[in-house]
Amino acid sequence: MNINKLKAAERAFLENYPGGFAHPVMLDLAKKHKSGKMTALARESFAKENFSDSVEIVENMVKVVSGSSMVSLFEKPKFRDFARSLTHTGKEKLSNGLYEFLHGDEESGFESLVDILQKGKLAKWPLVTACPAYFRPTLEVFIKPTTVKNVIRFFEIEELEYKPTPTYLFYKKYRAIINKMKKEVDKSLSPDNAHFSGFLMMVMGWPGGNKPIIMVQ
Repeated sequence: MNINKLKAAERAFLENYPGGFAHPVMLDLAKKHKSGKMTALARESFAKENFSDSVEIVENMVKVVSGSSMVSLFEKPKFRDFARSLTHTGKEKLSNGLYEFLHGDEESGFESLVDILQKGKLAKWPLVTACPAYFRPTLEVFIKPTTVKNVIRFFEIEELEYKPTPTYLFYKKYRAIINKMKKEVDKSLSPDNAHFSGFLMMVMGWPGGNKPIIMVQ
């Protein structure tokens, strides 16, 4: 990882937005993401004691994915329709996968989520990581492919190679790197990992060729 680029990014961001994500412009920008509301929904919905009702868990997964500003508009209805079309056994498997990820054997849970979503050709990084990222926002990471690939390239994270098919090994390594990177910068840049990823996106420039807010050389 290129720590010099990260520190330069920190300086550039704080020069533009003193106070980091407490700056009025950033507070206004954050409103559309409803992160507090989404975290409250995830924590209430996916509390350990609620997993006795797999049908309700799956419906709440649909609510979280549908309400997320981070998940693609194209993926939301596909996930909703797939989840609701599952048999009772299928919903139990999806629910159990999330349970293990959040409250049990994390690796097994991750792999179970990927396995059941593959049946609907929906084993996509955003769909696998959205619910955990809202449930534990200061630990887990939401993986958006374009952003992750840019982070790896821009900050020269040589030990990581992105693959489109979700794997627990990549997730675990990327999560560890993000949680390490945020310790190197001012705390105002990482109220949670979604904010920190937003900071990284902005200093790299928005994906898709749009004019960057800040560009660090």
